Amino acid sequence: MEKLIKGRRSIRTWQDKQVPEELLIKAVELATWAPNAGNQQSWRFYIMVNRVTINAIADALQSSVNEMASWPESAAFKSELTGWRERACFFRSAPAAIAVAAGQYQSLVDKVLSPREKFDNHAMVIRQWRNTASSRLQTAASASAYLLLVLHQMGLGAVWMTGPMQIKGDIENILRVSPGWDIVAFIPVGYPADKPRPGERKPVASVCEIIR
Repeated sequence: MEKLIKGRRSIRTWQDKQVPEELLIKAVELATWAPNAGNQQSWRFYIMVNRVTINAIADALQSSVNEMASWPESAAFKSELTGWRERACFFRSAPAAIAVAAGQYQSLVDKVLSPREKFDNHAMVIRQWRNTASSRLQTAASASAYLLLVLHQMGLGAVWMTGPMQIKGDIENILRVSPGWDIVAFIPVGYPADKPRPGERKPVASVCEIIR
């Protein structure tokens, strides 16, 4: 397991080789064994093996990136934005992609808080605290993490993208996502064309505190 986890990389270049649909379906099936809020399994996965669809999403993102780069507020970041505009749609060359959607989730506590927070400030604060660790986003994130590991184990390369969420509505229209579902992650997939070197990790002592 340690080798699998430490061997995974974020892949951004792929071979021009089709990924079998059955592999992608199997990867999603295994991802659905991830922990999730209330075991409601409030996730959906949109598997794209059609370059036309992937290109449509890339075109929409490029248009958004170009628009943002033209804003006066972007002038102070001109050098950084040049590279960003060039790299934003690297996934255009991916043979496949998987979009992860989060559904609505309401726990028993949420049902109690919903009417109460309208007149009770303490209840409103509790809701705000709970929203910082949104159950629905944790559910989708958990499945996405499993998905990346499974794809890596299959010999595939992928990268977890949230940048395309700036065109969330466009993606949902292109994929015909049902109302009540939100695309929260976009994962291009393919057979790796390179093997990036591992990034440095912070020492565990700097990110871990033992409460004795």
